[in-house]
Amino acid sequence: MSDDRRRWFGAYVARLRRDARKSQRQLAAMLCAVSGTQSLTRNEVSRWERGERIPDSWLQFIAEVLGVPLGELERAASYARGETDGAPFGAAMVLAELIPPGDSLAPLDTRSGRRIGREDVATLAARVHGFRLADDVLAGGDLMAPVFRELNATVRQYRESTHTEAVGSALLSQIGELAQIAGWIASDAGQHAQAERAYRIGIEAARQADDGPLVANLAGSLAYQFSNTGQERAGLDLSRAALAEAGSDAPAKTRALFFDRVAWAHTRAGEAQPAMQALGQAHDALTEADEREAPAWAYWVSREELEVMDARVFTELHRPLRAVPLLTDVLSRYDATHAREVALYRSWLAIALADANEPEQAAEEARRVVSVSVNMTSDRIASRARVVLRRLQDFEEVSEVRDVLHDHGHLLCA
Repeated sequence: MSDDRRRWFGAYVARLRRDARKSQRQLAAMLCAVSGTQSLTRNEVSRWERGERIPDSWLQFIAEVLGVPLGELERAASYARGETDGAPFGAAMVLAELIPPGDSLAPLDTRSGRRIGREDVATLAARVHGFRLADDVLAGGDLMAPVFRELNATVRQYRESTHTEAVGSALLSQIGELAQIAGWIASDAGQHAQAERAYRIGIEAARQADDGPLVANLAGSLAYQFSNTGQERAGLDLSRAALAEAGSDAPAKTRALFFDRVAWAHTRAGEAQPAMQALGQAHDALTEADEREAPAWAYWVSREELEVMDARVFTELHRPLRAVPLLTDVLSRYDATHAREVALYRSWLAIALADANEPEQAAEEARRVVSVSVNMTSDRIASRARVVLRRLQDFEEVSEVRDVLHDHGHLLCA
């Protein structure tokens, strides 16, 4: 039996449980009640979800308790046992298939490990948020080494320490959050394999912490990378699965973020109408009355940031009359200390101006983008600079464009 298939099945069961808003302990108790036995424990449910065992004799009771068709569970179990080929589910199960649980967070021998408590978790949370704030003003190449040192040390701390169940769950959530920002930083530095590794570690940690929105944030971040690195279909499937993972009861600000990522994935896949629909859903989510506090990792989601994504989608879909006013307005009031983001947004403005047949203005924006890219250790901005320069090649007869290409055309060979 394939270990990957067992782990896939475990992720599937865990997702069903989370959708039913049950903890592992609650599920075990409910299964004992409907089966008339007291032999099932939370630890056994955990073994199922880690892919160590397939609960063959419990399938009918799981279906009853979680409200899932028994046939669906049986098909999933058959696939996990290697009896059938091809995952039997669509987008709702993409998350489990593309990102099966791993063992990177398996406990080590803790007999000599120190005990950690809530103060340790609070300290880690402060460091994690510090990396988020640093990423606002520094490029990926500047932050790669320290953030991965922190991630590796924190995972080792979790594996070697002792702690209560509650503290362990909180620590896992912080590992997930740290892995998300580490993945984002690595992706910005152009280290996509390392970014994917970080995202997968984070997803495993968030799963074990039963933190559905955080799982969705990590999966959506990886989907965004897929969409931007030639894996458009995987990006679309994973972004939609991330949205489903978060659920309709996730905080409004987080759902707005997930809808925005779905919109971008549709855009990169060349699907204009679904992209526009998802943009509308993102704005609707953000304007909903919601008294719940959004998680710390969603601190940057705002109407302004949604408008940036609107403009990026309009640019990619070659609708410059809608993109140019939005980007011009956002850039007029954007925090100038966020140099990378400002340059990225100017890169889309340059493309939109070129599409609007305004090559002189496009050349002016291109020069600004390139001047930032050559002094920043960000693969993301360097790639955007090349995209802009290639687009300007259609206007080489315009003197302003010709000057920019003369000064910076060598970057196209990089």
